[in-house]
Amino acid sequence: MRILISNDDGYLAPGINALANALAPIAEIVVVAPDSNRSGASNSLSLDRPLSVQQASNGFYFVNGTPSDCVHVALTALLDYRPDLVVSGINNGPNMGDDTLYSGTVAAATEGYLFGIPAIAFSQGAYGWEHIDDAARHARDIVQRYYETLPHPYLLNVNIPNRPYDQLNQVVATRLGRRHQSEPVIKAKDPRGRDIYWIGPPGACKDAGEGTDFNACSQGKTSITPLQIDLTHTTQLNALAKALA
Repeated sequence: MRILISNDDGYLAPGINALANALAPIAEIVVVAPDSNRSGASNSLSLDRPLSVQQASNGFYFVNGTPSDCVHVALTALLDYRPDLVVSGINNGPNMGDDTLYSGTVAAATEGYLFGIPAIAFSQGAYGWEHIDDAARHARDIVQRYYETLPHPYLLNVNIPNRPYDQLNQVVATRLGRRHQSEPVIKAKDPRGRDIYWIGPPGACKDAGEGTDFNACSQGKTSITPLQIDLTHTTQLNALAKALA
């Protein structure tokens, strides 16, 4: 089995190192990740400048671009074969509900899916890397158990609670929850007295009921949500067609 690994926290992040170590015994792996933290990059590609690729002493490749850049460059330039699976993460903190739209972790997996390759995005349910090696071992279990289960290709968003491995024994299928509107930006001054703005924190959970990723993780369960790319608002399609007629 051949697995391409990427992330959005950068090639030095504990999460991607733990994930690579966990998957190496079961697969031929290659790691292509951003040179620095690119959290929140979503599915952006760098079209205004060329990209460079370098190789670290541990064999990881790092790119001065976004998570989507990394997977795109890997699949179209670096690799002379087609990976069996694209895996992203493990992210420092959750990617649930509306946050998946902004997530670079999910975006890296999505790029693989757009090329017709099964892809999985892994995140931890809380920030701080606690039990990251346990999460990586659990991620390996998920790859081994479910890689062949679903029709290919698929795109899965997985959130793993920050718990010891022996407590990661509940895995549930979920839908994305919803958040309230984000908090306002935080206005400040730079050292020259100019106005600057920090993006504010995300809104509180709006839909965290039974069956959502928020609900599963709050109960210590690993959440797996199947994602799709089609953004068509199908329930409005007929109404729009009538309005245009």
